[in-house]
Amino acid sequence: MTNGKDIDQKKEEMVKKILLSAIAVCSLFALFGCNNRAEVQTLQPAQAAELQPMQQSYKGVLPCADCSGIETSLFLEKDGTWVMNQRYQGVKEPSVFASYGSWARTADKLVLTERDGEKLYFRPKGDNLEMLDRAGNSIESQLTYTLTPSKEALPATPMTMKGMYKYMADAAIFQDCSTGKTFAVASNAELERGYAAARGEDYQPVLLVVDAHFTLQASPDSGELKKTVVADRAAKFEPKKSCHD
Repeated sequence: MTNGKDIDQKKEEMVKKILLSAIAVCSLFALFGCNNRAEVQTLQPAQAAELQPMQQSYKGVLPCADCSGIETSLFLEKDGTWVMNQRYQGVKEPSVFASYGSWARTADKLVLTERDGEKLYFRPKGDNLEMLDRAGNSIESQLTYTLTPSKEALPATPMTMKGMYKYMADAAIFQDCSTGKTFAVASNAELERGYAAARGEDYQPVLLVVDAHFTLQASPDSGELKKTVVADRAAKFEPKKSCHD
């Protein structure tokens, strides 16, 4: 038969076990709390550090496997888009090409996304930009992959653009499929006639594929310079289609 003393002793042992378990749990949470505070203290300075403003345009000659060099001009626009013009030195025509897309920055890289989704990487190096490989890593080479700040106008080299075009009240706009940005369109009678034939009886936007380039034109209302699409060659309207087709 169990006496009162044995019962009290068992209760005392049970209380000790509970207290020890509670102390262990509290210690574990305290440890986690310390680690979390340390991690926050480590991350906060990096998160709070503001990215320095970048130059608007850069230029340089990049190495080329089958030519004497690629004269490259890169233009970074405040709207998050970019334009690149490249002239292949020492080759037969055509030797000049242009491309465009959207850009973004990380803590240590500039990421350019092309129209087809491919990415180009650069790394700010002082006031310059250093080109990285397709994986975003440094290129181990004795050759120079550096672009330096420059002041030039946007290139007039035609690029294939695809977007939704609309003309109304003597003004045309173009919503680019790859960047999602909307731009004014320079006056072009051929585009206006093509849109009128493609839209039918309404004034809904119609998908347009056109070889064009960007320029800066003064707004007729405010006089402010705005990025504008200038059509260069034959355009094709595709009714009942969208950017997703």
